[in-house]
Amino acid sequence: MSDDKNETEGAQGPGEDGRRRERVIGTPSPAREKALLAEDDISAPAGVGEQLDEASMKRAERIVATFFLVAFAASVTFIAYFIGWSGRDGGMHGVLRARESNFWLGGTMALSFLAMAVGVTIWVRRLMTSKPIVQERHELAADEESRAAFAQDFMEGAEDSGITKRPLLRRTLLLAAAPLGLAPLVLLRDLGPLPEKRLRHTYWGEAVKKAQAEGKKGVRLVVDGTNKPLRVSDFSSPGGMITVLPEGIEEEVPEEQVLTQNAKAVTILINVPADKFKPAKGRENWHVNGIVAYSKVCTHVGCPAALYEQTTHHILCPCHQSTFDATDAAKVIFGPAARPLPQLPLSVEDGYIVATSDYHEPIGPSFWERG
Repeated sequence: MSDDKNETEGAQGPGEDGRRRERVIGTPSPAREKALLAEDDISAPAGVGEQLDEASMKRAERIVATFFLVAFAASVTFIAYFIGWSGRDGGMHGVLRARESNFWLGGTMALSFLAMAVGVTIWVRRLMTSKPIVQERHELAADEESRAAFAQDFMEGAEDSGITKRPLLRRTLLLAAAPLGLAPLVLLRDLGPLPEKRLRHTYWGEAVKKAQAEGKKGVRLVVDGTNKPLRVSDFSSPGGMITVLPEGIEEEVPEEQVLTQNAKAVTILINVPADKFKPAKGRENWHVNGIVAYSKVCTHVGCPAALYEQTTHHILCPCHQSTFDATDAAKVIFGPAARPLPQLPLSVEDGYIVATSDYHEPIGPSFWERG
């Protein structure tokens, strides 16, 4: 009881300044230790960890070297794929090719960095001593004595790491790091090839040329999803909107390019009331009794402008609220879009709605115009 009482009084008794002090749970009893905190760091006794088993170190050295070789192989694979495969067919690819490219480039680079990190971690944990290190704070400006001390510490650290006496680690580390240093230079190739004029056109142009070569007026519009050709009588109710594509795009475009060509050619067809429609100058014959076609790709950043408000006849892009007037050549009336939605020239042939040419301006974000 007396010991407990003394311990309690020592833990909660008044200090020299007269204020009451309490001992933190888990700290040594001041009655027995005569101090709240240890003055010296006793977590690692002197000499612990300074001598390592050479057999274990050799085994760890081989493991580290293996990881460095894996990092080297992954980096070389990254460069080889980037040069030899990712830019094939002129560098233009669709969604499937983009997925493939992301998988190989991202996977090999991630594997390279991961293998390097694991190798360095094992090197530090298994091949370097674990003696306590104390870092003191000094003035920022270093004198000659401090510089000499730093040089000595650096050389001692290099000696302690084993990089000078273990050539296998040194050589495999340099081998693994070399491709990583070259990778940024190789990536400069991704600035080309330039798209040239390929972003200025959609499949509508090719489809119209094929149809006209067969003696037709233009290519028929088909409903997206059903591929059913659209008659004027099928779309006679004012205020309606539907998504259409050029006929034959699914059959005539290579499978790996279908999604890309669909994304560029996708078009919204809107039936604007005749008393509200105001054809733009030079486009008086681009509509069919108020049925007008605009690109579905927003001219801001390429989101689908797929919302239509029948009362106001406004086309809305849900991504950033760019708003276009369907009655007035899809001019921008609100939002960040810089230009109207491109308009597709329409006509009628045998009761079907047909497109008579490609868009007369690039579809999508405005920067495509500079491609």
